Amino acid sequence: MLVLETHSPEETEQLGACLGSRLLRGDVVALSGELGGGKTCFIRGVVRGVHPDAADQVASPTYALMHHYDGVPPIYHYDCYRLRGAEDAFEIGLTDQLAGNGICLVEWPERIGSELPAERLDIRFEYAGENCRRIMFLPFGAHAHELVARLNPTA
Repeated sequence: MLVLETHSPEETEQLGACLGSRLLRGDVVALSGELGGGKTCFIRGVVRGVHPDAADQVASPTYALMHHYDGVPPIYHYDCYRLRGAEDAFEIGLTDQLAGNGICLVEWPERIGSELPAERLDIRFEYAGENCRRIMFLPFGAHAHELVARLNPTA
């Protein structure tokens, strides 16, 4: 596990961009934490790292459930807050995307926990002050461990 702190929304977005520039087709990133904890800001950075022209389109998908950002690879940004479980995830096509050819970013993954692939990167956001966020990276699988190692500023 890697724990980093950011001290502004801009730093959170920059950390997301650093991760995004390393993500590959088929990667799944599960983001959890309180409302307003920095997940969407981080995801804006991830999208900027993969498709810079699409970053301004990033918004919390709470009411839309999913946003799609075109490009190679495509990015699917899901918000599972309103889902009741695996059956809902199946109905909206999330389970297909988790095994698909894009990058899948999943907020509130605990709502569909049993459907998440074994190989993924879990990221947990915690408040550590007014603008400060503690961000914990928990890798599952060799590729996720490599991603985390590349984010580690002391490595």
